Amino acid sequence: MNLKPIKSITVLAFLFSIVLFSCASRKNKKSAKELKSPAVEVVKADTVSPVLPATVAATVPPATKPVPAAGKEAVDVPLRVNLPVVNREFRGAWVATVANINWPTKNNYATESQKREAIQLLDFLKDNHFNAVIFQVRPSADALYDSPHEPWSYFLTGVTGKRPSPYYDPLEFWVEEAHKRGMELHVWLNPYRAHHSAGGAVTSESMVRKAPEMTVRLKNGMYWFDPANPKTQDHAANVVLDIVKRYNIDGVHFDDYFYPYASYNGGADFPDDVSWNAYRRAGGTLSRADWRRDNVNRFVERIYRSIKAEKNHVKFGISPFGIWKPGYPAGVTGSSQYDELYADAKLWLNKGWVDYFAPQLYWPIEPARQSFTALLQWWESENTQQRHLWPGLNTVEVRSPNRPQEIVRQIEATRQLIPKSVGAIHWSIAGLTKSPAMVHAIKSGPYQQKALVPRSPWLKANPLLAPTLLLTKQTSSVFAKWLHKQPDEVFQWVAYAQYGETWEYEILDRDQTEKSFPKEKNGQKLRAVAVRAIDRLSNESDYIAKSVI
Repeated sequence: MNLKPIKSITVLAFLFSIVLFSCASRKNKKSAKELKSPAVEVVKADTVSPVLPATVAATVPPATKPVPAAGKEAVDVPLRVNLPVVNREFRGAWVATVANINWPTKNNYATESQKREAIQLLDFLKDNHFNAVIFQVRPSADALYDSPHEPWSYFLTGVTGKRPSPYYDPLEFWVEEAHKRGMELHVWLNPYRAHHSAGGAVTSESMVRKAPEMTVRLKNGMYWFDPANPKTQDHAANVVLDIVKRYNIDGVHFDDYFYPYASYNGGADFPDDVSWNAYRRAGGTLSRADWRRDNVNRFVERIYRSIKAEKNHVKFGISPFGIWKPGYPAGVTGSSQYDELYADAKLWLNKGWVDYFAPQLYWPIEPARQSFTALLQWWESENTQQRHLWPGLNTVEVRSPNRPQEIVRQIEATRQLIPKSVGAIHWSIAGLTKSPAMVHAIKSGPYQQKALVPRSPWLKANPLLAPTLLLTKQTSSVFAKWLHKQPDEVFQWVAYAQYGETWEYEILDRDQTEKSFPKEKNGQKLRAVAVRAIDRLSNESDYIAKSVI
């Protein structure tokens, strides 16, 4: 037998083992270094929750034994503790695309300029602790996304029907970037406006030309879909359902434009004689006003139910004109959306055909008879189905000698009047980006801390599992790493730390799954760490907590 090949193999195996040992040693040394995490906001709990004895851990399923890093001792002591309640408040801002009000600021911007502006707006909202953006994707039967039903928007490229160049899908981009920043994105659509007077010439690409039987021309130069035409209702419903099916959105949002304001047609009645006469010939018995309201009512209910049938977690919200009728509540005067827009917004709220309601309460708190608070209290009295009531605030131009202080007062009043589901939407983002004083007043006052979006308990969701948590002691910190068996279901995290007898927490974006906690802070020793997952409906998973002592 020839032994030389065997000797050669033995030598090679010995050398290979040395290389493996060396690589492993370098890897362990690297993992033993202090790990840093992004800067995050810390919220201290109002209540003291001491760590319970380790014997309570018997009620928790045993955790997987962690592997310590580079000779360091891993911490693995599951606990049941009393964690602080996390702050919740809906903080939204409208981003209008019609007439290039907010984005893009010019309709001839190339793709990279559009993306850069979008990122700036989203970063601005995140930095100021907003958690939702209401993004207008259909200003007037057009699309700021790749639609099979309607043309690309004039406000996006300067030419109706022209797609962005280089190509990208703006809605897809906005959704992804908002979610990266822990914000919900709601698509804002105008259901019945067919062409805006600022939208360039009416071309062959416009829905006015493609569907003339559905549209009418108003005296101010705009075109409007006839809400009574069944083809109008089918088309608008198809547009909404297409977005819900194809995009990872969090909500669908309608504004106050149903039948148009009378001023749009020079004070004349809405020109719907064709559909009205057809209704009467078919034996219809409603008055013309009731018939118009019935058209809108049936459409609103249809949209709500069709969204829920497709994706139950997608919220449906409406932002109606702030006054239902003059005299409701007593002393209120002004336009009647019930009689002018044929929008029975009170009915929609009473029936629960929305997940959230954002009446445009653009009046100051004083004088008291026709005020923000009086109207908000009245709408809340009509909220019989206990939906979210998040009023629209006129952050741009509310009539007040001190506009920032007025908006701060309105946010605080909303918290007092509707404490179970706090929130508001700011019209519009320009009222923030163009007013440093407004931003400072809000950020240093009511929005000083981050907040989760309030839960929607009537929208059912499968319970999230608790995450797993691995803690590793390091020289001056404890490194936490957490994982989840349903990563696609996680929208955010809440991480908790107990220093001395005080718990504090941080709301983290979904992509952050690790953090280093200093072993001592403000003279208090770190005693425990916990984490829980938050789903896209803002429901919390059970937590996992471990002692570091």
